[in-house]
Amino acid sequence: MPRIGPYTLYTVETGRFRLDGGAMFGIIPKPLWERYAPADERNRILLNMRCLLLEGDGRLILIDNGIGDKFDAKFRDIYAVDHDYAELHRSLDRLGFSAADVTDVILTHLHFDHCGGSTLRVGDRLEVAFPNATFYVQRRHWEWARNPNLRERASFLPENLEPLEASGQLRLLEGPGEVLPGITVEVVNGHTEAQQIVRIDGPEGTLVFVADLIPTTAHMRPVWNMGYDIRPLVTIDEKLAFLERAEANGWHLFFEHDPEVAVVSLHRTEREVAAVHPRPLAELF
Repeated sequence: MPRIGPYTLYTVETGRFRLDGGAMFGIIPKPLWERYAPADERNRILLNMRCLLLEGDGRLILIDNGIGDKFDAKFRDIYAVDHDYAELHRSLDRLGFSAADVTDVILTHLHFDHCGGSTLRVGDRLEVAFPNATFYVQRRHWEWARNPNLRERASFLPENLEPLEASGQLRLLEGPGEVLPGITVEVVNGHTEAQQIVRIDGPEGTLVFVADLIPTTAHMRPVWNMGYDIRPLVTIDEKLAFLERAEANGWHLFFEHDPEVAVVSLHRTEREVAAVHPRPLAELF
């Protein structure tokens, strides 16, 4: 597996699900987006929940943790949650780790498909799924999620948040900066308030976990943005600025939701910064 600085990097597949294609592509007409993301009979497109695990420097660091398994049959049907494809704890086990080994969990944001694996149901109790981990969330985003607006309320589920709040394991961050050695977060505000994308830097190169700033390779295009974004014009500006900087610095991107592609490099064309060399994480460098 590839290394960056002191860390060995692993892909952690946590499952697949489906969301409405129109919601995922906003103003883009269906005949265009469906070329890249075919819809099922309920107009839903397939999305991955691909997380990143870093081992090194005495730590085991997980970035996001998928949707979890606390939902009922109705939720599973609406979102076509597929844990036969993959599941968080099975994936950790295949890599030789357990939830108890994880020392740090960086949550890009608190929508249920990114943080649902943070907690689990044990009998009639909710517990933190990673008992020895510190959880890192932007303070502004935590406060936003705990006092949700009507538009996002259904994405911020109390069962994902309340056990963290009570655990003493939550660390609220005050903006961008280095969280752990070689691991920096940058804050973006288009998709939701104070989402953090995660950059891993080392002499080998840089990999950026872009989360919902750029959920799939199809969303590389400046105006191909989600209807879920609370500030779509801000998303456009943030994405353009980020891609310019990423291409200029030779950064590679890691995609959480693309159903096929984990990693791309960047290349400037006459019109835009485009994704090139799609590949699995194992072929990063």
